[in-house]
Amino acid sequence: MSEKQIFTEKTGRNKNYKELDEVTIRFSGDSGDGMQLAGSQFTLTTGFAGNDLMTFPDFPAEIRAPQNTIPGVSSFQIHFGDHKIFTPGDTVDVLVAMNPAALKANISSLKQNGVLIANSDEFNERNLIKVGYTTNPLHDESLHQKYRIIEVPISSLTKTALQDTGLSAKDIERSKNFFALGITYWLFSRDLQPTIDWLRKKFEKKPIYAEANIKALMAGHAYADTIEALQERYIIQKAKFPPGVYRNINGNTALALGIVSSAILSKMKVLYAGYPITPASDILHELVKYKHCNVYTFQAEDEIAAVSVAIGAAYGGAIGITGSSGPGIALKTEAINLAVMAELPVVIINIQRSGPSTGMPTKTEQADLFQAMFGRNGESPVPVLAPATPSENFNLIFEAIKIAVKYMTPVFFLSDGYLANGSEPWRLPNIEDLDFPIEKPSLDEKIEGYKVYKRDPQTLARKWVIPGNVHHIHRIGGLEKDEEGKISYDPENHDRMVKLRNEKIQRIVNDIPNQEVHGHSEGELLVVSWGSTFGCVRTAVDHLLEEGYSIGHVHLRYLNPFPRNLETILKSFKKIIVPEMNLGQLAFILRGKYLVPAEAYTKVRGKPLLVEELINVFRSKF
Repeated sequence: MSEKQIFTEKTGRNKNYKELDEVTIRFSGDSGDGMQLAGSQFTLTTGFAGNDLMTFPDFPAEIRAPQNTIPGVSSFQIHFGDHKIFTPGDTVDVLVAMNPAALKANISSLKQNGVLIANSDEFNERNLIKVGYTTNPLHDESLHQKYRIIEVPISSLTKTALQDTGLSAKDIERSKNFFALGITYWLFSRDLQPTIDWLRKKFEKKPIYAEANIKALMAGHAYADTIEALQERYIIQKAKFPPGVYRNINGNTALALGIVSSAILSKMKVLYAGYPITPASDILHELVKYKHCNVYTFQAEDEIAAVSVAIGAAYGGAIGITGSSGPGIALKTEAINLAVMAELPVVIINIQRSGPSTGMPTKTEQADLFQAMFGRNGESPVPVLAPATPSENFNLIFEAIKIAVKYMTPVFFLSDGYLANGSEPWRLPNIEDLDFPIEKPSLDEKIEGYKVYKRDPQTLARKWVIPGNVHHIHRIGGLEKDEEGKISYDPENHDRMVKLRNEKIQRIVNDIPNQEVHGHSEGELLVVSWGSTFGCVRTAVDHLLEEGYSIGHVHLRYLNPFPRNLETILKSFKKIIVPEMNLGQLAFILRGKYLVPAEAYTKVRGKPLLVEELINVFRSKF
């Protein structure tokens, strides 16, 4: 926590207020302790308080992992402050540990002199043995010297607070997360009302649960106000945002709302076809709500069926979209090549996760760039776009759809688990300001000299004519064809068609903006990033700029084709470093395409890169 000044003592209470400029909290407990819910509610009320924020939910892949074990630990981290926040934070100021496993898994992330709020009820012999503690760590004097430890019997206090509610012991146990939440609300002067309103709406049909959780929340808040161990409360002033209406949004929701908005603005039907897979499933769950906006959803029996349905929708004149993660994309590959050959506008969303194979399903990674760029047989170029922040999913999916339709091509959209689940404040756009020109497919138009693969002279795209147009009966498919759509094994025709399809993708560069450089536009060191590493890289670069280093930052949202001016930028710096959550895939492509000495800095841990490590790496290059 960065302190600004000490406030005067609050009237009538023996508690001091301190003003801070930024804080990071991590809620941590057993999978099933409601840590994701506690974190999301803290995020909600922090948004209402006017702070900027970034979040990082981290949870096991198993629906019910072994209780009170480290593999079963679930956590939710939020970094908030009175200024622009780019990352969920490297280390935490406050750690809420609901059991010994949560403490052991997370204590190394707690800053020196940080606050540890521990549910002492769960530090019993059985739970301690499960994670290898021979003695109770809460009684370890060295821990007390390093951290400010607040032992709270959260389970038993919750039970006492709710003893007259008529709920079962199991239901009462489930409310302990709101007791812990109440303590943190008191600590950071949060308003309880947004969470109270949320609970009453959530449990509208079962008000007994709403009132029990509210009682637990208020009991935790009141408890924090009375104990001597908590001597301070904290205030974080509002961040300065441009005027507008804001909401918190995660990446998958922003992506879904972008798809809905594209359907409204284009007045075209959208069909999203998917098969359940972490962390992409939430897109399907969100889109199901918007059938009244011309958005249709289809849960297929497998990944191959899902992409085939999306291709069929595009063939029929709708915007076809499919979404999955790495293993699912691998299954879709052959059908994606069909869309390349048939030249149909399909958007393929890949919410990347740790691989290969099923890997670590709930952990983040950005190792599917090669898969998107090269993971198909034959010469099969496909444009690739990647958002930088959770909210940016909204605008960039517009771009993906526009490119798909204008150039009659499948388009890859690469998000990842961190962007999908992480959230930030998002200013609601004015829909009248959104630009979404799109050429609809021809149903009954008669086109002079029509041939199915006759191309627009500027974009090289073929005309999107849908079945039912009696003037232009045509044939498309996976076999190579000539301009008229006749199957062709002519070597000259194949050579020509391969080069035309490639040139079509390269011409997309005319529709994408020139790359901007943050910091120095030439000099010693250029940092190139893409995807969810934006926040930590930008923060680290800004730190070195403040120290006077000659450093620039390029964050790529268009990965195929690259922006037109990228080569000039790359060759304006003596050194280039590319931090990635893979083994250097973008660095490999930059070296091969531009013959520049791009050096990779890589970590593949299932977690975002840390700001502090990047600062040290970048500084070592000077």
